[in-house]
Amino acid sequence: MPLDEVTRDFFARPVLQVAPELLGCTVSHAGVTVRLTEVEAYDGSNDPGSHAFRGVTARTRVMFGEPGHLYVYFTYGMHWCANLVCGPSGVASGVLMRAGEVVDGLDLARSRRAGVRDRDLARGPARLAKTLALGRDDNGVDICSPGSAFVVRAPCPGPSTGSSGAPVRTGPRVGISGPGGDAAAHPWRFWLEGEATVSAYRKGVVRRPRTPDERTAR
Repeated sequence: MPLDEVTRDFFARPVLQVAPELLGCTVSHAGVTVRLTEVEAYDGSNDPGSHAFRGVTARTRVMFGEPGHLYVYFTYGMHWCANLVCGPSGVASGVLMRAGEVVDGLDLARSRRAGVRDRDLARGPARLAKTLALGRDDNGVDICSPGSAFVVRAPCPGPSTGSSGAPVRTGPRVGISGPGGDAAAHPWRFWLEGEATVSAYRKGVVRRPRTPDERTAR
């Protein structure tokens, strides 16, 4: 079945509709193509786990803009991760590309992540971003504009199965603590059952604030 580029109308919908339908779609950038096997939905002001929960900031401005753009952010002082902006303009939401399978440009992907097993090349959001060579300069890129360097292609078969026919599973998002990590209220991680590239679940940890003595300790 031929793959078609996904249009802006696809992204201009509620994030909980868009997220599961991205499973099985491919994303291509800088010579590498990844088939998405795992994503997470983030719903702005309705979602305590979202960067945009408290409103517009310099960091999250892209999320409040037109759907069909990339929101790329830096985390833990060392990694880039990438989201696909969804919903109407002015309402922040996005889908984190959490994991996938490299289906084209394998040698190039291996060179970017030397010594890593093929299964793990894009297994996790930071690994996926590095495999696709995404970084600071890609934040805000319009992925629906003609000739965009970042392209999303489908078939998008719907929220119950991926393009391979595998069932879509849902559960709590990885590494989110507090209200946004509640499995009952926010089962907003979606993945294709049986895919080896799906990342391992890791529960969020609420970190205790350090005491003054701990902050000054060497």
